Amino acid sequence: MSTLYLKINQDWNQNFVGYSAIAIIVSTCLGAFAIMTSMMGETGKLQMFLVFIVVAACSIHNASILTVQKPDTVLKLLIASVVISIVVILTNLFIL
Repeated sequence: MSTLYLKINQDWNQNFVGYSAIAIIVSTCLGAFAIMTSMMGETGKLQMFLVFIVVAACSIHNASILTVQKPDTVLKLLIASVVISIVVILTNLFIL
């Protein structure tokens, strides 16, 4: 693993309660923006699939915080949720 990830992981574990509240806001806002960009154009099957993927990723991350999972698991799900949302946003803005 990279040293950047290790530093973030260590800081995340020390301040998990504070970061988890911020993580819910970040994940939800990015997910909402990704869904908005999906719905701006047409509403075909591909867009509905992208909406499903974003909602699932954000919901799984939020559920991991609410069910008090290990901080490492929550951090990995946050990273996955953010990456999925950003990929969907970029796909909708520049490709579709």
